Amino acid sequence: MSPLLTAYLFLSGAIVAEVTGTMLLQKTAQFTKLGPTLSMALCYVVSFYLLSHALKALPLGIAYAIWGGMGIVLTLIISVTVFKQSLDWQAITGVAMIVGGVVMINAFSKAGAH
Repeated sequence: MSPLLTAYLFLSGAIVAEVTGTMLLQKTAQFTKLGPTLSMALCYVVSFYLLSHALKALPLGIAYAIWGGMGIVLTLIISVTVFKQSLDWQAITGVAMIVGGVVMINAFSKAGAH
């Protein structure tokens, strides 16, 4: 498997772990519930561990932009579908711009790999 593909797999795992940790954050009740708090912390540790492996083949700025952007999009989708939160047109437009930026980086930027 190519180092770049491996890096993107690590990055995907980091995104999933970060979004899972973020979803658990709401369940911690301001860190008063031990189980969700420990689970959340573990998810963030796993996320950063996997992100650190992705950085072997991806520049920090590119990896972080993808990690952050996709984390925002997935968190938003879960917030709408699971927590039944609503979005106004400004939020939808902002998320579309984030997605456009991530697509731009992956499809057209030469900075995507060392």
